[in-house]
Amino acid sequence: MERVVVTGTGVVTCIGNDPQSFWASLLAGRSGIARITAFDPQLYATQIAGEVRDFALDAKQAKRMARFTQFAMVCAQQALEQAGLTPEAGGAGGIVPERIGVAMGTGIGGFPNLEAEHEKFLTRGHTRFHPLTVPMIISNIAAANIAMRFQLQGPNLCISTACATGNHNIAAAFDMIRHGRADAMLAGSTEAVISPFSLNGYIQLHALSTRNDDPQTASRPFSLARDGFVLAEGAGAVLLESLSHARRRGAQILAELAGAGQTADAYHLTAPHPDGRGAIGAMQGALRDAGLNPEQVDYVNAHGTSTPLNDALETEAIRRVFGDHARKLAISSIKSMIGHSLGAAAGIEAVATVLTIQHGAIAPTINLHEPDPALDLDYVPNEARAQRVDVAISNAFAFGGQNAVVAFKRFA
Repeated sequence: MERVVVTGTGVVTCIGNDPQSFWASLLAGRSGIARITAFDPQLYATQIAGEVRDFALDAKQAKRMARFTQFAMVCAQQALEQAGLTPEAGGAGGIVPERIGVAMGTGIGGFPNLEAEHEKFLTRGHTRFHPLTVPMIISNIAAANIAMRFQLQGPNLCISTACATGNHNIAAAFDMIRHGRADAMLAGSTEAVISPFSLNGYIQLHALSTRNDDPQTASRPFSLARDGFVLAEGAGAVLLESLSHARRRGAQILAELAGAGQTADAYHLTAPHPDGRGAIGAMQGALRDAGLNPEQVDYVNAHGTSTPLNDALETEAIRRVFGDHARKLAISSIKSMIGHSLGAAAGIEAVATVLTIQHGAIAPTINLHEPDPALDLDYVPNEARAQRVDVAISNAFAFGGQNAVVAFKRFA
């Protein structure tokens, strides 16, 4: 099978709208959590979120796209430009467009648009809401728009598996390339659901932090005082290519995607299996697929949601997979800084993992000043760490018990 490499990255988050500013904020331990501005949150128990700021897309494009698609378009532009595969670079870099595809997922899609247009439907009449409402809100439309804008005519996918969406799309793109169905794939995930109905839905599940008085410390994975995740938005994407394709056109290689593991807990709507079997199986599957031993892994980009249940079960799953080596691993959760962007989370975290390998530094888990004594691994607390990372995995575990883990390594 073909080896698969990363030649481009793109990201939109509450701490940076491109890989450079995003990475600088991660290393600085900067939180992007603040009081919600998209609407007045006064009525709600949770009033904070990780909103994307200073974001702009061409007004003509933006008018016909929901926010989640706008984020995805910007990520795609960044990743394709870095890889040299934009139409402006010559077709698709002089390469056959039919051999370049997209796997861009979202957990929910254009939920805020649906809320707004449904309100118009109820109050102003059935002919008064946006005529493009349906094609704007459907989940697959981000991938479709990317293909149309950049003339990527290969496989076009949208896998939606809640918080595991990004890794499932990356894994699908990985398989497309290594089995010869595509030469390159833009893969990742996007989400924009900071809206009254969505926020309140997660409040009803008792899933969100209520630290409204100190937003920047609200997301605190692995901390004794963690009380829930912080809702966020954003997008992340990687440009994947077969090694032969990348070499043929002289592309800069950022990292290698070495393996992927996918499982289902088959247990509960929102809670992980109590013995962590799905998380364990997904991590083991990624290592097996990559031909790696647990002892070769340097870093785990944790799912690390800041919920009491997830952080404890993820820690135990890491112990089970890595044994004695678990205490030698660096583990961190960037959700401590950017919150939990649901379907977008794994796409963003894949970019962070590639940047970790590329730059030889590990982003911290901030707000970890009062560790949970039951969680005793190395979570890189509060400050970034300079460290060479040759092999890293990125975890994603979703509502419904859908789990996906991807393994990256330094290209050699």
